[in-house]
Amino acid sequence: MLNLVACRAGLSVRVRAGRAPQFWSVSRVVPGVAMQGADSEQPSKRPRCDGSPRATPDTPSAAAGWSPGPELHPDHQTWGPEQVCVFLRRSGFNESGLLKRFRENKITGSLLPFLDESLLENLGVSPLGERKKLLSYIQRLNQTHMDTMKHEQGSVKMFEHLVNSNGLRTVMEHYGLIPEEDICFVKEQIAGPLESPVKNASWPYKGRPEEKSFLYEIVANKRNGIDVDKWDYFARDCHHLGIQNNFDYKRFIKFARVCEVDKKKHICTREKEVGNLYDMFHTRNCLHRRAYQHKVGNIIDTMITDAFLKADTYIEITGAEGKKYHISTAIDDMEAFTKLTDNIFLEILYSTDPKLDAARQILKNIEYRNLYKYVGETQPVGQIKIKRESYECLPKEVAEAKPNNVFIEAELQAEDFIVDVINMDYGMEDKNPIDHVRFYCKSDPSKAIMITKNQVSQLLPERFAEQLIRVYCKKTDEKSLYAARQHFVQWCLIKNFTKPQDGDIVAPLITPQKLEWNYPDLAQSPARIRETSKSRVQLFKDDPM
Repeated sequence: MLNLVACRAGLSVRVRAGRAPQFWSVSRVVPGVAMQGADSEQPSKRPRCDGSPRATPDTPSAAAGWSPGPELHPDHQTWGPEQVCVFLRRSGFNESGLLKRFRENKITGSLLPFLDESLLENLGVSPLGERKKLLSYIQRLNQTHMDTMKHEQGSVKMFEHLVNSNGLRTVMEHYGLIPEEDICFVKEQIAGPLESPVKNASWPYKGRPEEKSFLYEIVANKRNGIDVDKWDYFARDCHHLGIQNNFDYKRFIKFARVCEVDKKKHICTREKEVGNLYDMFHTRNCLHRRAYQHKVGNIIDTMITDAFLKADTYIEITGAEGKKYHISTAIDDMEAFTKLTDNIFLEILYSTDPKLDAARQILKNIEYRNLYKYVGETQPVGQIKIKRESYECLPKEVAEAKPNNVFIEAELQAEDFIVDVINMDYGMEDKNPIDHVRFYCKSDPSKAIMITKNQVSQLLPERFAEQLIRVYCKKTDEKSLYAARQHFVQWCLIKNFTKPQDGDIVAPLITPQKLEWNYPDLAQSPARIRETSKSRVQLFKDDPM
């Protein structure tokens, strides 16, 4: 089961880009770095002994010896008491007496995760709601630290670690490679140019010269996204999931050739293959919809993330030179990160440490299939798109969208909802990736040409990106679920989102309030809606309305 989830960062709001995840699990804390699972048949290169993840003693680890400046460092463990006070003020806790007590007690960033409700009350956070609010902000700090590093950067750091720890430079020289040049080339294949491009510089790469530019379109194609990485997970995942793979990569390779485009060499293919390339991106979209972004897999993903964040403070992993790291900070040391395998799930699940009770309960709920409940799915209408900076507000919006015409017994708060925002696209956000592909014709194979969408078919998609918004409820009793569905449908009505597919069933008193939801074929023409509504009034003029 664990191999079918990805531990991507997220608290009350999940943000997903439309890229294909590898089925890794814990190693997905920084996506893109494959780690050996606990159930792997192959032995680990390094025995897991005293450096294995384990519960921490009652005293916290020492914070890193970095002195932050006026701006808050992304790693909260580096904060001193003054930076903690800055964090409190930014979180809305401005009371001078409270800040004074945090300073007097020398509460540093490394101590924040150890605070609980009783300690916060002793520090002067009296209202229960305020204590829960501050605890949620503190819990979110670990998430922020994990989000600061892109998965490509994590992959580059892992590659460096593998080269250095296994002495691969000598092996590379033995086979005629040039380590300085070829190691740089591999890193560029993963992450693109390693340094910021110099202004007016025509070639940003160092691993290969400009005349070999086409080599950077094989592994991770930044130009149009057509690369062997996609073909690999297409073949693997379609095989294991029983989904038809309509893209024939062997045919693409057969017709591929290098042509010059704008004085640079690029990989091109025959013009008759353009339809197959659209099929490739369609296959990618289908895999995301049916597998990678499956609503049950995503919520298990969220629950595992919640459990790891609750356990983060109490788990220690030994890295280089004996330094201690937590789950969220292990990415800072590759020796520690290599020990962060699927085994961490079992260590928490089977632990008897009372400090891990909250995390252990979440993992038990996953094992017993007591999952957070799926409430519904919707989409923004037209060109409207929810901006990233608005994601944090969504659970609160859902909680506040309480319908007036429906009797609801359960009271729900923002922390009871999870809003999963999924950005689906063809790999280049709202752009058509085929516009960045060049083709050649049989009559002149050396000349690269561009083929526009209207030259291919009238049945191709008009748009290449969309957002899916899924809402889940952490409370699983019937009254809370009924209330959550009413809140969700009312929220969709207020935000002018699409009507949930089961909206008429779960909220029959709410959906009739929106005219467009009841005349879907006329939704794009307000004038015709008014005309239809007027005709209905005339038809039933004797009927009191």
